Amino acid sequence: MFLFNKKKPLLTADEQQMVVACISEAESNTTGELRVFVESKCSYVDAIDRAWELFHKLAMDVTEKRNAVLVYLAIDDHQYAIVGDKEIYEKAGGALFWERAAAKLRQHLKQGKIAIGLANCVKELGTAMATHFPYDPSITKNELPDEIVFGK
Repeated sequence: MFLFNKKKPLLTADEQQMVVACISEAESNTTGELRVFVESKCSYVDAIDRAWELFHKLAMDVTEKRNAVLVYLAIDDHQYAIVGDKEIYEKAGGALFWERAAAKLRQHLKQGKIAIGLANCVKELGTAMATHFPYDPSITKNELPDEIVFGK
């Protein structure tokens, strides 16, 4: 008999597969790099500060075209952030584009649809990335892994 319940995973294996498939699909149409980082609690007051810290730790700020995007989610703290490197941030439309993408993600999160929210967010960001940084066959490498990164 177990005295402690196993902690429910932040995302099930099927949900992880769905989000990773969306990342791979989005990146297949762009030179951009997209990552998702999920953890239970945010160690900062502001999720954007945590997202930028992770952006740098994950070496997303050194991609060739400076067009990487990170979707950050702290599930237990109900915090999230979307940050993009200089080039993609500006070309996608500045603050207005990013605020709209965050608002759409928030609607899914409020409904408890975390995986669907992440998948839809990745698709939307991927479309913007493909528009402003289309696939270039001369750039064949995937600079960053597509899997979801899980924190504590």
